[in-house]
Amino acid sequence: MHISPDEERRIREDFASLVNLEPGELEAWLAGPRSRQVGMTRRSESESVGRQSGRKILLILRTPTDDLTDADYRHMKKVIGYCRRHLAQRPWGDVTDTRWRWSLMNWGHDPLKGRRGGGAAQNGILG
Repeated sequence: MHISPDEERRIREDFASLVNLEPGELEAWLAGPRSRQVGMTRRSESESVGRQSGRKILLILRTPTDDLTDADYRHMKKVIGYCRRHLAQRPWGDVTDTRWRWSLMNWGHDPLKGRRGGGAAQNGILG
């Protein structure tokens, strides 16, 4: 599956608008205990899907735009879909210490930071 340059650009823009944790922030989050408390873990695996995604996001953020692969773009689309779905399910009240927020953070988005505070937008993913 190869995608057009226009589609690649759109995916990078959408990804950058949602992934607002900088690589160092995401790496520190994934190393912490709350990151391990949320998410679905597949049978025979020891780590949640979200934490696995977070590690892939880190690799994407650290990859020059010209070196992104079709697999990277597929994962970026998965991240976009996940974040959009879960943002639409925001619970009432203060979300600071909620599993909802922690799950999103595993996917690179901190809903308390806003949508374009850093992360992919500041790390050159827009090319």
